[in-house]
Order: sequence, then C-alpha cells, then structure tokens
Amino acid sequence: MAGLTTHEKEKFTLGIEEEFQIIDPTTRELSPRNADIIREITPILGEWVKPEMLMSCVETVTPVCANISEAREHLLRNRAALHKVASKFGLVIAGAGTHPFSHWKEQKITDDIRYHVLEEELQDVIRAILIFGMHVHVGIGNRDTAVAIMNELRYFLPHILALSVSSPFWIGRNTGLHSFRSVVFSRFPRTGIPDEFESAAAFDHYIDTLVTTHCIDNGKKIWWDVRPHPVYPTIEIRVCDMPTRMEETLSLAALIQAIVVKLYKLKEQNMSWRRYSRGLLMENKWRAIRYGIHGKMLDLGKQEEVETKDLTLELLAFIDEVVDELGSRREIDYVHTILDKGTSADRQLETYNQTKDFKQVVDRVLQESMEGI
Repeated sequence: MAGLTTHEKEKFTLGIEEEFQIIDPTTRELSPRNADIIREITPILGEWVKPEMLMSCVETVTPVCANISEAREHLLRNRAALHKVASKFGLVIAGAGTHPFSHWKEQKITDDIRYHVLEEELQDVIRAILIFGMHVHVGIGNRDTAVAIMNELRYFLPHILALSVSSPFWIGRNTGLHSFRSVVFSRFPRTGIPDEFESAAAFDHYIDTLVTTHCIDNGKKIWWDVRPHPVYPTIEIRVCDMPTRMEETLSLAALIQAIVVKLYKLKEQNMSWRRYSRGLLMENKWRAIRYGIHGKMLDLGKQEEVETKDLTLELLAFIDEVVDELGSRREIDYVHTILDKGTSADRQLETYNQTKDFKQVVDRVLQESMEGI
C-alpha cells in the first residue's frame, strides 16, 4: 500500500472531547461546581473548556490536531489544568462513564437556554443524563466520503466501545453491565448505531425531513454513535465511555483514526468493508455493553461467535499497515495493555469486589485519572 501523501494526511486530523466528573474528595459525591472551575480555568484553556448539561460535569476539547502526538500534548495540558484549578476549590477531577453512587435526582442543571430547551423537550430522559463520554473527530473534507466511511465504520463501533467501557455502576448498584452509560443514553431519541446512507445527499434529506417536520431544529440533535458532524468537516465517533486513564483516551483516538484511514485507503483502491444491517451490529453492541472485552461477538463474515479479544487482535492486524504512517504505534500498542490488564470497568469492579465500598472505587478512579499528569 502506498504511503499517505501530505494532502491525504490533512484529511485525518484529530479532535478529542472529554467529559470529566467534578468530585468532592471528602464525600466522594459529585459536586455542582462547573461554573466556578470554568471561570477560573478560562484564562488558561480559553475556548477549549466548556460546561455540560449537569453542573457536576466539565468538558475539555482539543484544538484540531495534526496527529496523535499533538493530541497528547493538549490532553495532558487539559487534565493538568483541570487538576490544578479544581484543587483551588477543594475538588478533584475523575474520568469514568458513570459515578458509582451519586443520584441523578440530586444534580443541578447548568443555567443555559440550550439546556433548558432540552429539558423541556426531553423531561426526565435528559435530567437523568448523569453520564460521561469521550468523542473523537477525524477530519474528512468530502462529505460523500465521510458518509461512505461512516457506513463501514459502524461495524467496528462495538469493538471500540468494548475497549472503552468504564460505567459498571449506577446510583449505588452494580448493574452487571460494563457500560451502563450506553443504556442510559439509549433512552434518548436518535441514538445508537445509525442506519446506512447511500450518499451525503441522502443523509441531508434525512436531516431536512426531521427539521421540516419539527422533530429537531438542527443536526446537532442527531446523537448517534457515529455521525458526519453537522458543522465541522469531520466524522465524529461518540460511542465511547469516558476513559479513566489518559493513555486509554489516546489509544482509542488513535485506533479510531487508524480505522478511518484504513477504510479510506480501501475506498481509494475501489474496495470496501462489507456493510451489515443495524440489527446485527446492535447485537454486537449489546455484547460490548454487557461484557466489555470479556465476552464474545459475532464475526458476521464467518457467521459465528468469536472471543471479543480475538476480534480486537484481528482489528489491530487490519489497521497495522497505516499505523506507522500516522505515527501512532505507541498509542495503538496500548490496546494490548487494555486487553491484558483490563478496562476501567474491570478495575472498578475489581476494587468493589474486594472492598464492597463505592468510595474506594471513586478513589481508584481519581488516582488513575491523574496518572502521568
């Protein structure tokens, strides 16, 4: 396979959004202090920090990054700045898809017209959105190409989710799942793995129909696990739980970028990854939600169950030829660490099974969230 040209590399820029929990280290409860943190941190991070729907969440964003090394610098800066500013208020910052025991009924909503409109529209569905995720943007300038890649990338969404799972607990319960965040978010309309679209025009017609019929007022209310972004020239992958360790975020972002580039290279050679129905793909997503990396998924080509870890290794082999071109070998290799040592959900469950103490689960998440910072 020919190497990527400079022009082609420009299409695959990275942007990463992370949603962090704000926690009182004494009670280990969530704390509704995002306004205080954002006020203090804005002179440091500028536009790259934002409030979220609930006041116990703060989101950081990277600028458009040329490669994963540049993304690493911004993620490190963001976590370090958050840690420093939160400590001024006696608070700490955590990365995980859910909080082990804080209740959504006790959360305060950020005072912003956008969130008030959403609350009026979605009621308790959005009031209960006590969940935290990570989104990755990969730059693709041609929208028809973005839609074509979205159609094929849908197959890999369960594999990506399985590596990111970090939400086994919900309001003081061990849910028995590895990504309860996915369950909570599925209550929203227009979520999950999308159907496939023949073209960007077909996708635009879908959006226009929803706007015309007053289902939505803009494309940002399409909350699928993957979508062509309604504003930016990117494909946005939204399936991940919020990773705990920064290295996990980087590994997942590098994996997503490599999948996009591999699919693009196939397209350039008049080849493609086989597309499957949403129903079959959702079966694999359920298995990722339930078991993380420890169950089996459907190998839809072979029509059989295969260990999720084995399918992940096959995925790594599939993308291997583009990894060095993208300069992400270090980050991709970390996938092996996740497979060998477990996900954030695995580690949280391990701590809870040993201690039966949700506060110690929070302590472990807090410690891991600042590893290497």
